[in-house]
Amino acid sequence: MKSTKDESSAAKLNHYKSIIILTYSLIITLSIGAVSAMTLYRTDTILKQKVLQMSAQLNMQMQINLDSYLERIEMLATLAFSDEINYEYDDTEKSSDEYENIKAREDITENLYNICMMENFVDFGIVYSNNSFVGKISNGSLTMFGDDMYADLKNMITRKDYSDGWSAGFNGDYRRIYYIKAIHENAVLVLSFYASELEQVFEHSKSNGMESLSVKLIENDNVIIYSNVNGESGTVLDEELLSRVNKLDSADSSVIDNQYLISVNQSDSGWYVICSLPTEIILREKNEVQKSITVIAIILLLLTVLATIYTLEKLMNPVNNIVSTLDDKAHKDLLTGILNKRSFETFTENVLSGSKEKRSLILLDIDNFKGVNDTLGHEYGDKVLAGVGEILRKTFPESDALLGRLGGDEFCVLINTGQNSSVSYTEIKCKELCKAFAENYTGDDNSYKISASIGAAFFPDNGTNFPELYRRADKALYHSKHNGKDTYTLFSSDMEESE
Repeated sequence: MKSTKDESSAAKLNHYKSIIILTYSLIITLSIGAVSAMTLYRTDTILKQKVLQMSAQLNMQMQINLDSYLERIEMLATLAFSDEINYEYDDTEKSSDEYENIKAREDITENLYNICMMENFVDFGIVYSNNSFVGKISNGSLTMFGDDMYADLKNMITRKDYSDGWSAGFNGDYRRIYYIKAIHENAVLVLSFYASELEQVFEHSKSNGMESLSVKLIENDNVIIYSNVNGESGTVLDEELLSRVNKLDSADSSVIDNQYLISVNQSDSGWYVICSLPTEIILREKNEVQKSITVIAIILLLLTVLATIYTLEKLMNPVNNIVSTLDDKAHKDLLTGILNKRSFETFTENVLSGSKEKRSLILLDIDNFKGVNDTLGHEYGDKVLAGVGEILRKTFPESDALLGRLGGDEFCVLINTGQNSSVSYTEIKCKELCKAFAENYTGDDNSYKISASIGAAFFPDNGTNFPELYRRADKALYHSKHNGKDTYTLFSSDMEESE
């Protein structure tokens, strides 16, 4: 009986031990499960929000790059009006002197070729109402438009206030994008390029971690003009994407759900830049973390609650690093490594809001930067801009200054003058900048000198927010340009009164 009792007691003890182990394991499992679920939910929410913000800023950068690209083309078209023969000659009303007609056409053609010789344009010419033309008009365009070329091109003028217009997809052909500008009642200037040229505009804007981003440029009728996905040009935007785009409004240009991240911005041409990314790609890192947590949760049944919490904290580090990296990429200008326009303005407003310290806003513009691109090429132009970023970093310690690229060759710096005199300290920094630029040469043989025109305004004397300071620094910059460039000007009240 004793042996039986002992065996019975041992069985009960094992039974109790099993219950305790199972109960403890269940408590640990439920605790880990609850903590894991909450952690993953919060990770999911934070990651989506951060990626949504980054996507919106990235889309805005692409739209800015597109507008800059199209604006440069419009500027080249405007240069065609710099010689009066280009806009006065009318091939429908030729001179009786045939030699004069031939000479006029040759002069116009030479003028147009000189303007576009460095550009990869398909067409750059003037078409008259009798369908004759001068300049460069491709065989493809001649075949496409045929005998109605002038009438069809003139119908592409949609912006009546500017007598110009952008067009794509004529007769269903989306390989070319056309810019048309009226010259006089019997002539239009036509400029076209292959839509594939936009790849350099959009791909240059994409950040690391967003390589899978789909970028599309669409017309108002939802037809795709350009896409970085092969075979989509000329097709109508997918219904799943279109339904989500239609839900957006001007106050909310981005949305994310369980299937897609969508960001939309309208360019100055009237076209829309649409960025989309499957949500599963965004959350791929998070899903990998989820698998790891599930495996580790089983192992943690044998460990203490403190070890469980510690392990979960360690598992959150990769996700935090991803979010931190995405946030950093969204704030930086990819070419120079300093703040982009939107982030600089936002950070500046935050710094100035309620600030009691004296500060200065320094605005600089690279002198004759167009000459760098035209003479040395855009690749050198990018190197020059990247070099400006290095000059700013060496001149201004990041602990005391915000550095930003506002667009093109325009840069801005917000400095804290501390206990120093705002004017004297700012003047010292401007002189350092001028000296740094004076030592800056580029080109294959370092024969091309780079300089900058600089203007500065003071907080709070000249303004208490970014727009006010920028406007007055810009006035000072204008004076530097007017006084021969390669110099600096500090804002004074006389500049306001001289307007």
